[in-house]
Amino acid sequence: MKALSKQTRSIKPAEVEKKWHVIDAEGLVVGRVAVIIANYLRGKHKPSYTPHVDCGDHVIVINADKVRFTGNKRQEKTYYKHTGYAGGIKAVTAAKVLDGRFPERVLEKAVERMVPRGPLGRDQMRALHLYNGTEHPHAGQQPETLDVVSLNRKNKVAA
Repeated sequence: MKALSKQTRSIKPAEVEKKWHVIDAEGLVVGRVAVIIANYLRGKHKPSYTPHVDCGDHVIVINADKVRFTGNKRQEKTYYKHTGYAGGIKAVTAAKVLDGRFPERVLEKAVERMVPRGPLGRDQMRALHLYNGTEHPHAGQQPETLDVVSLNRKNKVAA
Protein backbone atom coordinates (compact mmCIF):
# COMPACT_ATOMS: atom_id res chain seq x y z
CA MET A 1 0.00 0.00 0.00
CA LYS A 2 1.33 3.39 -1.00
CA ALA A 3 1.70 5.96 1.75
CA LEU A 4 -0.16 9.25 1.51
CA SER A 5 1.84 11.93 -0.25
CA LYS A 6 2.45 15.23 1.48
CA GLN A 7 2.79 17.05 -1.80
CA THR A 8 -0.01 18.69 -3.73
CA ARG A 9 -0.15 17.54 -7.32
CA SER A 10 -0.65 20.25 -9.95
CA ILE A 11 -2.39 19.10 -13.09
CA LYS A 12 -1.15 20.15 -16.49
CA PRO A 13 -3.39 21.79 -19.11
CA ALA A 14 -3.26 18.63 -21.24
CA GLU A 15 -4.68 16.55 -18.36
CA VAL A 16 -7.79 18.71 -17.89
CA GLU A 17 -11.11 17.04 -18.62
CA LYS A 18 -13.86 19.58 -19.29
CA LYS A 19 -17.54 18.76 -18.86
CA TRP A 20 -20.66 20.73 -19.80
CA HIS A 21 -23.35 21.81 -17.32
CA VAL A 22 -26.76 23.43 -17.86
CA ILE A 23 -28.31 25.76 -15.28
CA ASP A 24 -31.88 27.03 -15.53
CA ALA A 25 -31.67 30.51 -13.97
CA GLU A 26 -35.41 31.22 -13.84
CA GLY A 27 -36.21 32.71 -10.43
CA LEU A 28 -32.68 32.30 -9.07
CA VAL A 29 -30.94 35.01 -7.03
CA VAL A 30 -28.23 36.71 -9.12
CA GLY A 31 -25.38 36.68 -6.62
CA ARG A 32 -25.99 33.13 -5.43
CA VAL A 33 -26.13 31.62 -8.90
CA ALA A 34 -23.11 33.72 -9.98
CA VAL A 35 -20.99 32.19 -7.20
CA ILE A 36 -21.93 28.67 -8.31
CA ILE A 37 -21.24 29.48 -11.97
CA ALA A 38 -17.89 31.09 -11.14
CA ASN A 39 -16.81 28.07 -9.11
CA TYR A 40 -17.68 25.70 -11.97
CA LEU A 41 -15.90 27.93 -14.51
CA ARG A 42 -12.76 27.98 -12.37
CA GLY A 43 -12.91 24.26 -11.57
CA LYS A 44 -13.07 24.66 -7.81
CA HIS A 45 -15.64 21.86 -7.58
CA LYS A 46 -13.02 19.33 -8.73
CA PRO A 47 -10.49 17.63 -6.44
CA SER A 48 -7.81 18.28 -9.08
CA TYR A 49 -8.26 22.09 -8.92
CA THR A 50 -5.12 23.98 -9.81
CA PRO A 51 -5.26 27.80 -9.47
CA HIS A 52 -2.96 28.64 -12.39
CA VAL A 53 -4.57 26.22 -14.92
CA ASP A 54 -7.93 26.57 -16.65
CA CYS A 55 -9.42 23.35 -15.27
CA GLY A 56 -13.03 24.54 -15.14
CA ASP A 57 -16.05 23.25 -17.02
CA HIS A 58 -18.32 24.85 -19.60
CA VAL A 59 -21.52 26.30 -18.11
CA ILE A 60 -24.66 26.93 -20.16
CA VAL A 61 -27.20 29.22 -18.50
CA ILE A 62 -30.72 29.26 -19.93
CA ASN A 63 -33.40 31.81 -18.93
CA ALA A 64 -30.63 34.25 -17.97
CA ASP A 65 -33.10 37.12 -18.39
CA LYS A 66 -35.35 35.74 -15.62
CA VAL A 67 -32.89 36.06 -12.73
CA ARG A 68 -34.11 37.82 -9.61
CA PHE A 69 -32.75 40.22 -7.01
CA THR A 70 -33.66 40.18 -3.33
CA GLY A 71 -34.96 43.23 -1.52
CA ASN A 72 -35.00 46.52 -3.45
CA LYS A 73 -31.85 45.77 -5.44
CA ARG A 74 -33.73 45.62 -8.75
CA GLN A 75 -34.55 49.34 -8.48
CA GLU A 76 -31.62 50.53 -6.36
CA LYS A 77 -28.58 48.60 -7.62
CA THR A 78 -26.59 50.77 -10.02
CA TYR A 79 -24.05 49.71 -12.63
CA TYR A 80 -21.44 52.32 -13.60
CA LYS A 81 -19.31 52.67 -16.70
CA HIS A 82 -17.01 55.43 -17.90
CA THR A 83 -16.87 56.71 -21.46
CA GLY A 84 -13.23 57.73 -21.20
CA TYR A 85 -14.00 61.43 -21.39
CA ALA A 86 -13.87 63.88 -18.48
CA GLY A 87 -17.11 63.68 -16.50
CA GLY A 88 -18.20 60.73 -18.63
CA ILE A 89 -19.49 58.42 -15.92
CA LYS A 90 -22.75 56.71 -16.86
CA ALA A 91 -25.10 54.93 -14.45
CA VAL A 92 -27.90 52.46 -15.14
CA THR A 93 -30.09 50.54 -12.70
CA ALA A 94 -30.44 46.77 -12.66
CA ALA A 95 -34.13 47.07 -13.59
CA LYS A 96 -33.28 49.01 -16.72
CA VAL A 97 -30.66 46.44 -17.77
CA LEU A 98 -33.01 43.50 -17.15
CA ASP A 99 -35.80 45.19 -19.12
CA GLY A 100 -33.43 46.30 -21.87
CA ARG A 101 -31.95 44.72 -24.96
CA PHE A 102 -29.29 42.50 -23.30
CA PRO A 103 -30.66 41.32 -19.91
CA GLU A 104 -28.14 38.47 -19.67
CA ARG A 105 -25.40 41.06 -18.98
CA VAL A 106 -26.51 41.30 -15.35
CA LEU A 107 -25.48 37.70 -14.75
CA GLU A 108 -22.45 37.98 -17.03
CA LYS A 109 -21.04 40.97 -15.10
CA ALA A 110 -21.73 39.30 -11.75
CA VAL A 111 -19.76 36.20 -12.80
CA GLU A 112 -17.04 38.25 -14.52
CA ARG A 113 -16.24 40.00 -11.25
CA MET A 114 -15.83 36.65 -9.48
CA VAL A 115 -13.19 35.14 -11.78
CA PRO A 116 -9.58 36.34 -11.84
CA ARG A 117 -8.65 39.29 -14.02
CA GLY A 118 -6.14 38.59 -16.76
CA PRO A 119 -5.60 35.96 -19.44
CA LEU A 120 -6.71 33.03 -17.25
CA GLY A 121 -9.97 34.73 -16.27
CA ARG A 122 -10.71 35.63 -19.89
CA ASP A 123 -10.20 32.00 -20.91
CA GLN A 124 -12.54 30.87 -18.15
CA MET A 125 -15.21 33.41 -19.13
CA ARG A 126 -15.19 32.02 -22.69
CA ALA A 127 -16.62 28.81 -21.21
CA LEU A 128 -19.75 30.68 -20.03
CA HIS A 129 -22.67 30.52 -22.45
CA LEU A 130 -25.71 32.68 -21.58
CA TYR A 131 -29.08 32.43 -23.32
CA ASN A 132 -32.33 34.31 -22.67
CA GLY A 133 -34.73 31.57 -23.72
CA THR A 134 -34.94 27.89 -22.90
CA GLU A 135 -33.15 26.83 -26.10
CA HIS A 136 -29.38 26.53 -26.55
CA PRO A 137 -27.26 25.22 -29.44
CA HIS A 138 -25.02 22.98 -27.27
CA ALA A 139 -27.12 19.81 -27.20
CA GLY A 140 -24.36 17.96 -29.07
CA GLN A 141 -22.07 18.26 -26.02
CA GLN A 142 -24.62 16.34 -23.89
CA PRO A 143 -24.55 18.74 -20.92
CA GLU A 144 -25.51 17.59 -17.44
CA THR A 145 -28.30 19.49 -15.68
CA LEU A 146 -27.14 21.24 -12.51
CA ASP A 147 -29.95 21.76 -10.00
CA VAL A 148 -28.99 24.95 -8.17
CA VAL A 149 -32.26 25.17 -6.20
CA SER A 150 -31.60 21.89 -4.38
CA LEU A 151 -28.21 23.14 -3.12
CA ASN A 152 -29.78 25.77 -0.85
CA ARG A 153 -33.37 26.96 -0.37
CA LYS A 154 -32.22 30.61 -0.49
CA ASN A 155 -31.00 30.23 -4.08
CA LYS A 156 -34.53 30.74 -5.45
CA VAL A 157 -36.79 33.70 -4.76
CA ALA A 158 -40.45 32.87 -4.22
CA ALA A 159 -42.77 34.71 -6.60
